[in-house]
Amino acid sequence: MRVAILTLVPARLSPRLAAIVAALPIRPDSRVLEIGCGPGAAARAVAARLATGHILAIDRSASAVAQARAAAAAEIRSGRMSVRQVAAEDLVLGPDEEPYDLVFAVRVGALDGRHPEAGRRALRRIAMATTADARLFVDGGDPLRALEIPRP
Repeated sequence: MRVAILTLVPARLSPRLAAIVAALPIRPDSRVLEIGCGPGAAARAVAARLATGHILAIDRSASAVAQARAAAAAEIRSGRMSVRQVAAEDLVLGPDEEPYDLVFAVRVGALDGRHPEAGRRALRRIAMATTADARLFVDGGDPLRALEIPRP
């Protein structure tokens, strides 16, 4: 008799994105914020690693957010993931929203140095949306590099 075992299959990722997600210090209860989620592949892979945690995936693009929501319907229903259309420099937590303890961004001009003024505004918003000991990672390291979250 054969027994079928169902497993949660994470999103298919490029080798680069897979390395980035694998390098993130995610715990099952982490509260993760992805900035610039695009179609949400990395966010879905993070959600697959969460038990009681949550990932908020944000992007400024309405079409990217629509793609991410469609692809992540199961993760959103489970409560492990949500998707929001907002630029990092405009991010504000909702009144009942808990702060995040881990933030990551891949190819986001405001955080990789391409748009310094937007980066300063984004970092201020990230500081307001995260715990005091939160960590921020961006691509460009091996595979990630940590950025300091400025605290007032």
